[in-house]
Amino acid sequence: MAVWAPKMEVACPPGPRLSLLLLWHLPNKFWYCRLSPNHKVLHYGDLEESPQGEVPHDSLQDKLPVADIKAVVTGKDCPHMKEKGALKQNKEVLELAFSILYESDEYLNFIAPDKHEYCVWTDGLNALLGKEMSSEFTKSDLDTLLSMEMKLRLLDLENIQIPEAPPPIPKEPSNYDFVYDCN
Repeated sequence: MAVWAPKMEVACPPGPRLSLLLLWHLPNKFWYCRLSPNHKVLHYGDLEESPQGEVPHDSLQDKLPVADIKAVVTGKDCPHMKEKGALKQNKEVLELAFSILYESDEYLNFIAPDKHEYCVWTDGLNALLGKEMSSEFTKSDLDTLLSMEMKLRLLDLENIQIPEAPPPIPKEPSNYDFVYDCN
């Protein structure tokens, strides 16, 4: 769950963070795609230019229920990478491509802006489908969590008491005169 949650926050951002992905067959246009707050519907649509803030999912005209997604394919298995001449593109574009397959032969094609966004989206979609998240970023996150778990267990072996509850939050200061003013 700890590795899964950040992937969902990118697809369904709680704040102003964008989940903007470039669509393959519409050059110089943006396709905005985000997950609904209840994680049951992907909202997507065309945008003429990159938005300056969050696009509400209600304003995106197209919707795809997560239950209708059959698979997520990546790289050269994507329909838009199989098109004539697409495989001649540079290797970087091929590594950032993924498609969401739904119904019998329908699909949404994406090219992520960078490797991190690609990994977060493909892992998030695979998590929604109940499949394994296998990106290098997820493996790194899991290694970090396992390392911390191991260190905590080793501390316990040395009879260092780890509190069950967090320490109490100190009361607020009487004034905030120490806060730096940027003006």
